[in-house]
Amino acid sequence: MSSSVPGYDKVNGSGQSDSSSSVGANSAGDLENTFLTLLIAQLKNQDPTSPMDSSQFTSQLAQINTVSGIAQLNTTLNSLAAQLDASQQSQAAYLIGSTVLAPGNGIAVSDAKASGFGVQLAADASDVQVTIKNSAGQIVSTMDLGKMPAGNTPVGWKPVDKDGNALPDGDYTFELSATIGGKAGTPVALSAAKVDGVVKQADGSPGLVLSNGNTVPFSSIAAII
Repeated sequence: MSSSVPGYDKVNGSGQSDSSSSVGANSAGDLENTFLTLLIAQLKNQDPTSPMDSSQFTSQLAQINTVSGIAQLNTTLNSLAAQLDASQQSQAAYLIGSTVLAPGNGIAVSDAKASGFGVQLAADASDVQVTIKNSAGQIVSTMDLGKMPAGNTPVGWKPVDKDGNALPDGDYTFELSATIGGKAGTPVALSAAKVDGVVKQADGSPGLVLSNGNTVPFSSIAAII
């Protein structure tokens, strides 16, 4: 008599029988119950002169326990993911009303005051240059920020042109260039905006609704200013 469990060729999570028909189940618990049922049936009907190989029985039981352990691990990870998502939603809600730096190149000027912006560098820069344009794409101002360390740095801007004349309210854009390690580099532009609300994105993660009309992932926020 074969030493394998009748009707259950190998415990590999698929529950395939010798006849290629499925005796599997939808969970590790169902697999374990099926295995024990078949084991008891074999023990009752085995040939006394050729008993079941105990080492094979132990191996099959170990595989069942492995499947069960993986299922429990998946359940734990799903629970942790849900807790992390809830924590991020809560943290995002606390930012409502705060001004943050997020990827973008817009600057809003209102009542002769600019919303400001930021510079994100992967490495120290020996020089950083800023070019500011109006809504028509015309250069209205330039800035030399000089040396700047790696990381996120908020930058303030007084909305005046090169002659010191006040610029009108409206929307402006800026471009960055830098010298990093003796070579030309392009820093990441960060736009300053107020957080007006929090929404749940398609992937379940929180998104921040900003005063500039953009909605950005909570994870993309570079700084709170």
